[in-house]
Amino acid sequence: MRNDLLKGRRWLATVSVATVVAITGFYGLQAASLGKLPFENPAPTIKMAQRSEAAAGRGYSAVVKRVVPAVVNISSSKIVKQVSMEMPEGLDPSMRQFFGNDSGQGSNVPQERREKALGSGVIVSPEGYILTNNHVVDGASQVTVTLHDKREFKARVVGTDPRTDIAVLKIEGSNFPALTLADSSKVQVGDVVLAIGDPFGVGQTVTSGIVSATGRGGLGIEQVEDFIQTDAPINPGNSGGALVDDEGHLIAINTAIISGNSGGNQGIGFAVPINMARHDMDEILAHGKVEHGYLGILPQDVTPDLAKAFHSDTNGALVGDITADSPAAHSSLKQGDIIVAVNGQPIADANQLRSTIGMLDPKSTVHLKVMRSGAAQDVAITLGDFPSKDERASVDSNVSSESLKGVTVENLTPETAQELKLPATTKGVVVDKVNPASTAADAGLQPGDVIQQVNHQPVASVNEYAKAVGASKKDDPVLLLVDRNGSTMFLAV
Repeated sequence: MRNDLLKGRRWLATVSVATVVAITGFYGLQAASLGKLPFENPAPTIKMAQRSEAAAGRGYSAVVKRVVPAVVNISSSKIVKQVSMEMPEGLDPSMRQFFGNDSGQGSNVPQERREKALGSGVIVSPEGYILTNNHVVDGASQVTVTLHDKREFKARVVGTDPRTDIAVLKIEGSNFPALTLADSSKVQVGDVVLAIGDPFGVGQTVTSGIVSATGRGGLGIEQVEDFIQTDAPINPGNSGGALVDDEGHLIAINTAIISGNSGGNQGIGFAVPINMARHDMDEILAHGKVEHGYLGILPQDVTPDLAKAFHSDTNGALVGDITADSPAAHSSLKQGDIIVAVNGQPIADANQLRSTIGMLDPKSTVHLKVMRSGAAQDVAITLGDFPSKDERASVDSNVSSESLKGVTVENLTPETAQELKLPATTKGVVVDKVNPASTAADAGLQPGDVIQQVNHQPVASVNEYAKAVGASKKDDPVLLLVDRNGSTMFLAV
């Protein structure tokens, strides 16, 4: 979340000061022309109010003083590669700046450059553990943490969870100022909150607002979403900063905004609840990674029309599709069931189901209350882990085909299909990454493409894709059938 520094309007302040000076001068001259002040009696005694400690307590200054020492600035950098293009023969030498090097000759050899990012973080323990966003430190080769008192520390990335956009850092030392964590499940719409971070890199800043909504999801920002929404101004650079209540307790980690065309605050900000962030931190510290529970269904919200058709009420999550060979597929759960509770906890909609299951441990058994044909059913399911976390395949030097080196794919789950706005019945593997220097990138393959066939052979999983690519003849082009935004096309790589 980076943008250029907003331009301050100092001219307005200058005009205002000049106006005050002019008015003051006018009255001074008028009084001098009268010869004496218009008071026949002695000047009245005027009392100046002194701000009491009680009055000071009505604001948030005492809370802010306690909180800001635990909110830090995070600067990260990473090395990225880019490929310079070859300058066509006969082109004006003045155009060489657009082709990657001073000679203008170009090169297909990747060039390295350093990217820097700024964000915020929150110290949550005196031992120096820090919560921030994954996107603040993603891929970083170096992370520097600057405290409120200007001390700088090199930070170690202990672990991350890209699905919730949470990362845990560690700085060496002791007795660091740390925030007290609240129970974010008790946060209510209308609660007063303060957002603290380093927007636009201008320095630590405090803004205030209220909780606008809880349980926000389905936004396509993260895979697991249960955001607290606030109108407290959040801007680029606030990522990873603190959202605290009016007592200074940490309730969430500021993560994203809806900015429109301005790139800045529009009064719609989202923060990861601290209960979710704490769960991630505990998992990272205990296991080095975060594993989320996985059902293997495509849940839908129950609209009034769907509720009427399924003889149910409007609460719950409708099972729209079940992924083959998933935990749900090996249970008695059926397409068309409406899940209304998980382990006794009521489920209001599809997003609440996703976040609830995502917070559970894989291999744990959950008890679902479902409505089927108007009657309640109990379904027990042993959860799995998100397959996209462990079932990635990268075509590397061990594969006989050179064409698809640098391409990383994932299984296409119903959840991913929903994010890509594809029918839940779409089969294939989704392209996660494409090396810009690869022949696949030259052929036009892009992240988000769904590969449905390899050399006319249908592929429905990572394993099938790897086998099909491995069977390709060396140095022969590989023919891919790709679904992009709902339209199919062939690509010869």
